[in-house]
This record gives sequence, C-alpha cells and structure tokens, in this order.
Amino acid sequence: MRDERRSIEELSEERRAQQRQELADKRAHRQKGRHGLVIVNTGNGKGKTSAALGMLMRSWGQGMRAVMLQFLKAQTGNWGEIKAARRMGVEIIPLGDGFTWESENLEHDRALAHQCWRLCREKIESGQYDVVIMDEITYPLQYGWLDLEEVLAVLRARRLEMHVILTGRDAPEGLIECADLVTEMREIKHPFERGIMAQKGIEF
Repeated sequence: MRDERRSIEELSEERRAQQRQELADKRAHRQKGRHGLVIVNTGNGKGKTSAALGMLMRSWGQGMRAVMLQFLKAQTGNWGEIKAARRMGVEIIPLGDGFTWESENLEHDRALAHQCWRLCREKIESGQYDVVIMDEITYPLQYGWLDLEEVLAVLRARRLEMHVILTGRDAPEGLIECADLVTEMREIKHPFERGIMAQKGIEF
C-alpha cells in the first residue's frame, strides 16, 4: 500500500511540475509573440492621424485585420485614405460631420460621437480584429460626450493580442496612464501660418 501511495504522490507531483512548465512556456510564448498595445498619438502638432494610418498600412502588410473609425471626418468625405482603403480592402469608417468646433448643431455631433463609439466598441468586442484605430476620439472625450471610464474599461477587457490606437489633441490623463505607448506631436512650424491652405495628399 505504501509503495502504491508513494507512486500516486510521485505522479501527482510530476503532473504539477508539468503544469508549471506548460504555464511557463505559455508566458514565454506570449512575451515573444504579439502583445496587444494601447497606443496614443496626441499633441498640437500635425501627424497624429497620419502616424495611425502608417500603422494601419503596416499591419495590413503583415496580414493583420485592421479597422479605422473616424470620429470627426464627415461620412460624405472622399479623402485620400478612403480611396486607398477601398483599393486595399481595408475598413476606414468616417462617422462624423466635419470639424466639431465649427458646428452649429452640437447635439447632432454628440449623437454621431455616440454612434461612432458604439461601433468602436462592437469592433473591439467582436474579437475579429488585430488592430482597431479610433481616430480623433479625444475630442468627444474632452467635450464630455463619451464616458472616459467606459472607454478605459473596454480597452482593458479587450483580447490580449489586440492593438488599439487612439488619436487627437489633449488626450486625458486617464487615457495616457492606461496606454503602453504615448507620442506627443509638437507643432514647431506650420505652413498655415503663411496662409498656405491644406494640400492634397498631405492633409486630405
């Protein structure tokens, strides 16, 4: 009986050791493999959306499924990135109505922001995407149209391998604390100061 009991105990310890090794292997694989990042592009300089579009193109080139949802860009817009996305077969979804700070109907803009956020949340929670970009989301957060804590909760609960990129000026502190990578674009010089308007292929 003692030999039989010892044998069972040894098998149990061997199985526990095997489980510990499997867990260690999984952790090592996760560290070597893809680790989903929360990335914030903020600041008063140009290039926040452009940098996000660069990551969109790069991830597409790696065979990853990516989507960009735009909070301010008008749904009727036909920007350069929209044209390129159609040819590439990449989803870029503008859900705004132009530049909000010039709007005469803030309630309409608020409703559009909620609509865009619902779709963002749906895309994140679907688990079907490797990269989700929320372009210019900081503005509805600043205006109090979206609940920051709800946004942060969705980011924290996302699939571990998913990258999420958020852009816009004046990113709130809570979002910066949640992020893994934060880049601040700082304006040093801009052609608009010399009366040069937005240029095709550069701004749109």
